[in-house]
Amino acid sequence: MISIIIRTLILYTVLTLGIRLMGKRQIGDMQPNELVVTLVISEIAAIPLQDSNQPVLNGICSIFVLVVLEISLSALAMKNMAVRRLMSGQSVIIIENGKIVQSAMKKVRMTILDLVELLRSQDVFDINDVAFAVLEVNGDLSVLLKAHKQTLTPKDIDLTPKPATLPFPIISDGKVLKETCKAFDISNKELMLYLERERIKMNDIFLMTIDKDKKYEIIRKSDK
Repeated sequence: MISIIIRTLILYTVLTLGIRLMGKRQIGDMQPNELVVTLVISEIAAIPLQDSNQPVLNGICSIFVLVVLEISLSALAMKNMAVRRLMSGQSVIIIENGKIVQSAMKKVRMTILDLVELLRSQDVFDINDVAFAVLEVNGDLSVLLKAHKQTLTPKDIDLTPKPATLPFPIISDGKVLKETCKAFDISNKELMLYLERERIKMNDIFLMTIDKDKKYEIIRKSDK
């Protein structure tokens, strides 16, 4: 039993490190070669776990070789477009200037129902609203709506929007986060004034956030 636990911990650590070295892509964002390597690594890791007679070192070596191979191929693909196309393929235009490119759909073996489903996932429910649609190498569909269907932006009406500010937590579960206070140059006295203004005690705060404009939001602790 102890041997199994130790083998599991070792392989878990190696797998975590290997996947971390390969990058932070989610499963749905992986390129074909990345997905293959991930699946093969998981199968290799399972062998020493299922068969205690198999040396753990063999699995670790195989995983290490695949990780190095994946990193090397990814680096090569960044410098060589031909290698990138060979490994990952290339994007395909499915709708061009408002017209469905049927030959492209046949090439990627996509039905009109598949296209409609992908458009709905992009909040597009009328195919006639689409100017361009591109099927990316990871299977996602990038959509550009026709001009009269695009959302109005401040730029379209000559407005200059105020830059967005990102709020940071300054009190979490009744405790002051000193890093945020230091980053926003907020003294303890100033923070206490905010709390007095809202007539709330620090221990009653579940979360308090503040941005660079000193605008804050407070979420009280629940009584339940």
